[in-house]
Amino acid sequence: MLTVEQIKMARTALGWSIQLLADKSTVSVRTIKRIESEGLIDKVTPANMKHIRSTLEEAGIEFIGDAAEGPGVRLWHQAGPKTK
Repeated sequence: MLTVEQIKMARTALGWSIQLLADKSTVSVRTIKRIESEGLIDKVTPANMKHIRSTLEEAGIEFIGDAAEGPGVRLWHQAGPKTK
């Protein structure tokens, strides 16, 4: 399961606002704000968590570690226009 910190770190690594994550993941701004500011990750529906996770992973984020061993993120690439 993702942690609040991992979601924040992932957004920061990508340079994304809450609004942009909401737009890309189809999860409401209100829900993302509640997760990040109130730490209500346990209250997030599995569907919304799946949308958030898959959106961030598709953008190049890898979630590493778990709550017991220091959760983090790794940025492999940023999605964007491809150049030759």
